[in-house]
Parts: sequence; C-alpha cells; structure tokens
Amino acid sequence: MSLLIYAESADGKLKKVAFELASYAKKVADSLGTSVTAVTVNSSNGSELSKYGVDKVLKVTNDKLANFNAKAFADILKQAAQKEGSKVIVLSSTTDSLYLAPLVAVSLDAGLATNVVGLPITTSPFQVKRTAFSNKAYNITEIATDLKVLSISKNSFGILENSSSLSEEDFAPSLNDADFSVKVESVEKSSGKVTIADADIVVSGGRGMKGPENWGMLEELASVLGAATACSKPVSDLGWRPHSEHVGQTGKPVATNLYIAIGISGAIQHIAGINSSKVKLVINTDAEAPFFKVADYGIVGDAFDIVPRLTQKIKEFKAQNS
Repeated sequence: MSLLIYAESADGKLKKVAFELASYAKKVADSLGTSVTAVTVNSSNGSELSKYGVDKVLKVTNDKLANFNAKAFADILKQAAQKEGSKVIVLSSTTDSLYLAPLVAVSLDAGLATNVVGLPITTSPFQVKRTAFSNKAYNITEIATDLKVLSISKNSFGILENSSSLSEEDFAPSLNDADFSVKVESVEKSSGKVTIADADIVVSGGRGMKGPENWGMLEELASVLGAATACSKPVSDLGWRPHSEHVGQTGKPVATNLYIAIGISGAIQHIAGINSSKVKLVINTDAEAPFFKVADYGIVGDAFDIVPRLTQKIKEFKAQNS
C-alpha cells in the first residue's frame, strides 16, 4: 500500500507544485506508516522527487498525452491507485488538478476534500482543515470512505527536502480512445517567463493601466522580482492581456506569497480568487478602492510614477546585496 500523488509537469519538466505536493505527501505517509508513489506523465526529471520523500515513480510516456486530457489522466491515476493499493491520493489545486480530483474520486468511489490547507488533524477519523466560502472561512472535514482524495491548496505547505531512495518504473495504463474524442487545436500560454501556477509572486494589472501598451512597466517589475504577470477580468475581456493571465474567482485562483495589484479596484470576484495570498500589496489612485480593505500594504498614488520607482529601488537593493 502506498500513498499516491500526481506530479504535474510542463514541457517535460516537473512543476514546482509537484515538489510541494511530494513534501506534503511524505509527512502524511509517515503518519500512516506507508510510502509515497508519484505518477508522472511525459516527464524527464522524475528522479528529482527523491529529494522530497518520494519512494517510487510510475513513469507514463505516451504521445497521445502531450496535452492535458482530464478523463484520460483521471483514468491513469485510477489505474495507478489500484496497482499500488493506494488508500490516499493527493493532488494539487492547479487548474488541471481541479478538473482531475472529482473525476478520480468518482472513479474510485472515494471521498474528496478540496482546498486542503494543512496536514490531517487526525487520521482516525481522517480529518483535514479546508478553506470555505471563497477563502473567507475554514472548516474541518471528515472523510469516512476507505479511499480518500485530497486536493491541496497551493503554497499552503511549502517545499521541504527529505531525501529518499527512489525507484522508477515504466507504467503503461490502458487508454480509452473515447477519452480523446475532443481534439486540442492549440494551447494558449501567458507571455511571462514565470507561469502563474509556479509563481511565488504575482504582479497583476487592471484597467488603471489604461492600455496594453503600458504593460511593459509591469513586466519589468515582474522580471526584477522573478514574478509572474497577471490581470483582472476586464483587462482580459478587453483583449489587453491573454485570458491565461486572468486571475480571480472566475479566472485562475492564486495563493502566492506576495500579490501586487496595480490599478485594480478590487471587485469581490477578484478578491475571492486571490484572497489566499499571504501578503497583498495594492497600488491605486483611488483611496476608496475596495481592494484597500483587504490589503496588507497599500499605496495611494499614480502607478505610472510609483511602479518605475519601486522597480529601480529593487534593482538597487539587489545590486548592493549580490
């Protein structure tokens, strides 16, 4: 019996979230007295998971899985769980895994807890802490089923090195042709060097930026911070930025260590989608903007004056401390 995780990858490389998931799974596995098995799909660096406590990697390699397919990937995880005798399956809270978690739970007749923000409070009964009501509250959820699926909120646990002796095994699950009836023509990716999914810091812009021609200022700040760029829904609707950068309740939810909102008023749907971020910095000319009510730090002023100065100060600080 082994605790099972899905270690996500992009372009053949494991995502940072995979290492956080492995770190979490190792702690849970230790409390249950079991090992950790990871499933990778078309990944070339699965051995890196040994740094974070994974004991075994099931390597799936198939050209048909070049693009994410929720049904096919869920079936792979079902077969892997059955093969390993897994009672607990752990996934992240990325966009792909949010699709996967309920499909995996239904296929295994397992209980599902989403938005999990900590290690199990007890394992008998099995109880976990979750966020609820768009991250405005917490609840304690008990999973009474024999099999359990957990979806872990991003940046809620951290990455902890815990080296293990890892074995790798080629895994060739059967794939249902019906799962591939929908063809993916193209995949839209954000233009930033750091993806929103992997970012510890996000620099986000709203309509206060006045137009797409002004985004270079935010991209420069993001580059200096090693951050991803993002935007509010009106910005993506206007076509100023790709929809892949839209964050919020109706876009991509984020739970970063630092979220910088520039020229965003703070509609309730936007705040709900970023409220799990640990520190929120708001820059806006309107002192009455709703975003200031939830901000940890706020600057009332013109972004076109403040952001370049902030970028320069960060550059100077990094130069002095390099």
